[in-house]
Parts: sequence; structure tokens; C-alpha cells
Amino acid sequence: MKETSKESKQSFIAEARREQIVEAAIKTLDEIGYVSASLSQIAKRAGISTALISYHFADKNDLMNDLIMRLLEQSSSYILERVSRADTAREKLRLFIEASLAYQGTHPARNAALLEIIFNGRTPDNIPYYKIGDDDEEDLVVTELKRILGEGQQNGEFGAFHVDVMASVIQGAIGEYMSYTGITKRVDLETYANELVEIVSKAVRE
Repeated sequence: MKETSKESKQSFIAEARREQIVEAAIKTLDEIGYVSASLSQIAKRAGISTALISYHFADKNDLMNDLIMRLLEQSSSYILERVSRADTAREKLRLFIEASLAYQGTHPARNAALLEIIFNGRTPDNIPYYKIGDDDEEDLVVTELKRILGEGQQNGEFGAFHVDVMASVIQGAIGEYMSYTGITKRVDLETYANELVEIVSKAVRE
């Protein structure tokens, strides 16, 4: 049945309210961390009542599970859109690294929120996010990185190496800058990105 104008307006308002709650949750996680991020703290930052959050989300876990999916989708879209601009595997790999790090630099609160959920939250099946392993569906970003590496090997741009190992090394180096504040204090984002691109470029050609 076709959605009426009234239903469409109500749906728009409901989604806008959910977005408001999500943004407040991100701010809360960034400021006080996962453990202290109660619905009342989130409601306070959103300027709404706790009951209104409960209308849209069953509980804190429900909100956090929704939030992590949104955060992962946003970062994936940012990276994949930039990678799609390149024609060669070498250029795609460079853009992949630069975009992955650039997203961290331009969205620090979102990265902080993502890390808080990964290391403290649980999936709807009550599994800690940090324990999700190879048995689970691989995310789009990792899949794309492996595809780029495989493409480069097939067309002769890259040398011989184990794609899974190389992808893990690259993702590890990218994640290190996001999670290890020590390196961020000593090396700025642009320098780190340039150095990593240079190191990886040499490694995949050898």
C-alpha cells in the first residue's frame, strides 16, 4: 500500500529523531566512554528525555548495535568512494590507505565511538565485538583491499605475496594510528599516511 503524506512525514520525523540520538551517543562515547554512556547521559546531550530514546531503541545495547552499523557504513562509503576514482591497482591502494587515514583525521569523535563499542560492546548474539573473527562475514573494506591486492598481482603491478597477510599488515598499520595515541602525538596524519604509502608500495612490488 502506498505510503500517505502523513505517514511519510512521521517516518521522516522519526528518522531525524534517531539521527539526533545517534549523534548524541557518539558525543557521549567520545567524552565519557562506553561504560559511563548511559541512556540518561545520552539523553542529556541530545536535549531530550530518556523515555524518548527508549521509544526508538529498546535499550543501550540496541542503540549501540545500531550505532556501530552506521559508523562502519559511513567509514566504508567514504573509503570505497575514493578508491573507485582510480584505474590502476597501485593508485587504488594509495587512495585506500590515504582515505582510511583521512577519515580518522576528519571524524575523530566517530572513531573514538567506534573503538569504545568494539572493545566494550556486544553483538545482538552477546558476542564481544573484538572477538568477532574469520567465521563472520568479512566487511566490505577488507574485501576491497584484498581485491585490489589480487588485481595488482594478476596484472603484474604487484609482486608475489600472500594477499591475506599483506591485507592484515596494511589494516594493522592503519588501525594502529587510530587506536595508539602515542604515535599520533609524535607523527602527524599526513606524514604517517605518506610514509605508510611509501612502505606498502615498496613491499607489494618486491
